Amino acid sequence: MLPRNAADYRTLLWTLVPPALIALQYARPELIPYLLIPTMYFALSCGIIAHNHNHCPTFKSRAMNQAFGNWISIYYGFPTFAWIPTHNLNHHKFLNTEGDYTITWRFTNRHNALVAATYFFVSAYHQQFPTKAFLQKAKTSNPGLYRRIMVQYAFWLSVYAGLLALAIGLHGVGPGIYVAVMAVGIPALFSLWTIHLFNYEQHVHTNPWSDHDHSRNFISPTLNFLLFNNGYHAAHHEFPGLHWTKLPAEHAKFAAEIHPQLVQKSLWLYWLKQYVLAPFFPKLGSVQLGPGPMVKPAGAQIGSAGAVEIEVGDAGTNASFVGAGAASS
Repeated sequence: MLPRNAADYRTLLWTLVPPALIALQYARPELIPYLLIPTMYFALSCGIIAHNHNHCPTFKSRAMNQAFGNWISIYYGFPTFAWIPTHNLNHHKFLNTEGDYTITWRFTNRHNALVAATYFFVSAYHQQFPTKAFLQKAKTSNPGLYRRIMVQYAFWLSVYAGLLALAIGLHGVGPGIYVAVMAVGIPALFSLWTIHLFNYEQHVHTNPWSDHDHSRNFISPTLNFLLFNNGYHAAHHEFPGLHWTKLPAEHAKFAAEIHPQLVQKSLWLYWLKQYVLAPFFPKLGSVQLGPGPMVKPAGAQIGSAGAVEIEVGDAGTNASFVGAGAASS
């Protein structure tokens, strides 16, 4: 019943805040304008926690990990199993090169606000294909895994339906829909959109053929406290099964070898330079490092040391979905 790592008591606490915020907004709709931003932050946190949980399960117990995955799906905005086919078994394997359904350069390798803002819609659309293939293979070759996924889908949809019905029952049809959308729907959509945006920022104009320049890092202590060290992205790709608390130490071991463009101290300053100032002062914007992700150089290997490890290790031993690796191999 206890988390495997003591630091995950904070993880558990963070996942208990969203239902409290939702309950408060359902009881006092006039508080919604004041609570929307905190609710959006904690929904995003649940998305990052879902990512961490699918790489390094929070509990020893398969049942507890399954239940926890179901729980955070409500606030993250989508069943958490989907991280396995789209992220663990795809993105970590191909790392923004051909074959990665989350590539940042599908229609253009330009880096501007329009591409960044619309990346969610492009990436989410294409991620449906590995997800459907994963489900089909699980259905035919791993019925236990398939049942667990269907339980998660059913739980996710029934809770959303129940929350909508509760809001309408408490406040009437029009006001109830407003309460449900503002307290549950918008935070969940914000979580999904921002998780995709972070993936875009962490890989656009990076060099997937490099040992360490395959990911952009954001090293602000405040940001990494709030987002469970999600900013240390190169270390995560090179050690995908590593617990999030250990990523700063791994990053420090090779930080001096990372291109300076890929070590940003402030996410906000990076966004200011890239999307506000760079259109007028192009030198402030990012440039493509290396030959680009589109064509593999002769003899080159994808930079992520974790690409093989994640396929045969973390996804296959994830205590939430034991057998995932077999179902996707």
